[in-house]
Amino acid sequence: MAARRHGPGRSAEFGGRAGSLGSVTDLWPRLEELLPRVAKPARYIGGEDGMQSPVHDARAVSWLLTYPDTYEIGLPNQGLQILYEILNERPDALAERSYAPWVDLEALLRTERLPLFSLESHRPASDFDVIAFNLSAELTYTNVLNCVDLAGVPVRSADRADGDPLVAAGGHCTYNPEPLADYLDFVVLGDGEEAVGEVTEVLARWKAAGKPVGGRLGALRELAGVAGVYVPALYDVAYDGPRIVAVEPRFPEAPARVEKRTVADLAHWPYPKNQLVPLTEVVHDRLNVEVFRGCTRGCRFCQAGMITRPVRERPADQVRTMVSDGLRRTGYDEVALTSLSTADFSGIEQVVADTVTDAGCGQVAVALPSLRVDAFTVGLAAQIQRARRTGLTFAPEAGTWRMRQVINKLISSEDLYGAVEAAFSQGWSRVKLYFLTGLPTETDQDTLGIAELARNCVELGSTHRRSASVTASVGGFVPKPFTPFQWFGQNTTVELRRKIGLLRGELRRTRGVRLKWHDPEATLAEGLASRGDRRLGPVIEYVWRRGGTFQEWSEHFDSGLWLEAMAACGLDPDWYTCRHRRVDEILPWDHLSAGLHKDFLWQDWRDALDEVGLEDCRWTPCYDCGACTGYGIEHVVASAVPPAGGSQGTGVSRSSGGPVPVALAAPRRPVGAGVS
Repeated sequence: MAARRHGPGRSAEFGGRAGSLGSVTDLWPRLEELLPRVAKPARYIGGEDGMQSPVHDARAVSWLLTYPDTYEIGLPNQGLQILYEILNERPDALAERSYAPWVDLEALLRTERLPLFSLESHRPASDFDVIAFNLSAELTYTNVLNCVDLAGVPVRSADRADGDPLVAAGGHCTYNPEPLADYLDFVVLGDGEEAVGEVTEVLARWKAAGKPVGGRLGALRELAGVAGVYVPALYDVAYDGPRIVAVEPRFPEAPARVEKRTVADLAHWPYPKNQLVPLTEVVHDRLNVEVFRGCTRGCRFCQAGMITRPVRERPADQVRTMVSDGLRRTGYDEVALTSLSTADFSGIEQVVADTVTDAGCGQVAVALPSLRVDAFTVGLAAQIQRARRTGLTFAPEAGTWRMRQVINKLISSEDLYGAVEAAFSQGWSRVKLYFLTGLPTETDQDTLGIAELARNCVELGSTHRRSASVTASVGGFVPKPFTPFQWFGQNTTVELRRKIGLLRGELRRTRGVRLKWHDPEATLAEGLASRGDRRLGPVIEYVWRRGGTFQEWSEHFDSGLWLEAMAACGLDPDWYTCRHRRVDEILPWDHLSAGLHKDFLWQDWRDALDEVGLEDCRWTPCYDCGACTGYGIEHVVASAVPPAGGSQGTGVSRSSGGPVPVALAAPRRPVGAGVS
């Protein structure tokens, strides 16, 4: 793709664009002429089953929910679809969708002076009050800037006028939004179901006042008073050399610490009720039903498990209703029961059994993403086997028990072999295993343990099926905010390449094992974006202005561009990624809160270095992580012993008034050593 050299503020291509369009609100006639010239034109036409057609009203707050990647990646995103329905049910709001146009259409849009548009009514993005991004991956940050620019909106928030849309973001990446602080007007931390309504009410009042001149700052100050909303422009950051020494609010409405939002009871939010069914192929093209949110397994590398605490299960009857109604309405023959560890859902075997025996849904394939090998039983395998089989993926994450104690992925080799044996015995012929390399304290023996596990799994499978195969997928570890490993310095690209080389050499002559790995240079860029402070903003902008979009895609990722940008901005990549942090260092995200006590995370980091594993707190006294405090939820000890092979049962966080709550700050209970 040709390099772009944009000027400050609005790009040269879009200067004055809004005025040239006049009162045009439907770009479809001009867009339709371009679609025969692009790949996959179905990405841009809308018209899906489940699509809504909101009526634009000057009094309603209009949201353009935008996923900063292609349509086929973004459409299945459940968070975006949930907010899409909730907003369109409100009388004071409406929502449409947009996705990042692929490079071929982007080039045509710039040539023809057409802006980013919505799928429902093909309106210009600048017609909306809010352009809100779902941030699920750090390497999409350059696409965020590109979409804002394509909308004809100034890229930097300081350059926007009262009439410009507000640019917002939510999603897991916003737990450190500082690299995008100069580009986002506001951020919502945590669950958005309730927060999006409160934000709408603030903006509706601002619209009713006519968006007065100078009122944009007033609206942002009022938004800062909404729980869970972070407005970066209302905070000053002070540095001493490379280190942050203070983050201070500039206005009284801005809290010194922004707490995430947590929906206490998923039963009140049975969304999406009308999942979108695309007209073209997308990833995860199936019915998706969220069965629970949060995870207390305590894997120290896993940001999602930490920031989404506490565990909140959807009632099993509601899951069955959402599955049966969704399959009948959409016509799908596959359903994914989604969560961070689906086999931990209470009564999962019965839910799967009810799904596959529902005569009204025909033969249904059931996918259980994020399977824990110690919760995958022969019984569960047998229930899934009754349906049309899908591929099975397990995530041991590390190759040795010692390493799994460090990361608190407390599954023994026997757990893994038992799960693989159950799968192959029930007719599966291939299994995928996910691993990380570059973990804290990792040795070459730990790395080679990945090869040993994969080889042994193939040998197990071959006793059942001659065609048994295993794919071992290895990713470079990036420490993430609000995890115990946030103080760890990640491996260099040279070291990650060496470890991949070890595995390639070890598995070169192993039949039935396929090794896949993530680009170590992309791991470095991800580390920069996920752990950076506000000084990373110009780096992201530099990469974008020189054509660096779709950095999540291997064919477009440009490691040289990231290093060039860091050098141009006078920043050291190793300082941001490869050095260890001290306990007294102010981290870029310390003024935000995922609900976890920082001293809990630090102690867990020390436990990791001591190779001490901690049991799931649903089956032990509370570790006082802080996640259950203040949300109307109490941690409880399960009413039964966890069954062999998994943690199914009633051990979930419940609303106050459930089973007997446990006192806070009970002693930690390490898992004993000696398991092979």
